[in-house]
Amino acid sequence: MAASGTAAPRCLVQYVVVRSDLVHTLSWPLGAVISQACHAATAAIHLNYNDPDTQEYLAELDSMHKVVLQALDQASLSSLSETLTEKGVAHKLWIEQPENVPTCLALKPYPKDTVHPLLRKFKLFK
Repeated sequence: MAASGTAAPRCLVQYVVVRSDLVHTLSWPLGAVISQACHAATAAIHLNYNDPDTQEYLAELDSMHKVVLQALDQASLSSLSETLTEKGVAHKLWIEQPENVPTCLALKPYPKDTVHPLLRKFKLFK
């Protein structure tokens, strides 16, 4: 419980959305798919390093929160990326090279209630 007069810390979350068809339909090794998510998350942090939310998120190194969701396929991932761009939500769509295949995306850290409504239809990655 926060002491009187001190604000409770905000719940900052970095969302990562990964194509589930890479594992379940296209038979990518799980480690390769996890690497894609790591690339996207790192890139989103790097691209938004000076953002106040990103700095606050990084300052709490031992209590960072990430949520990994699944997009069913490339079309749903691309559609989400377009929606996020239209809404001004900072994110990185990771495109694996040299194949030029979009595999996942990661948002910069945001207060959960700010971006959760845009991600509500995506389930936890399994």
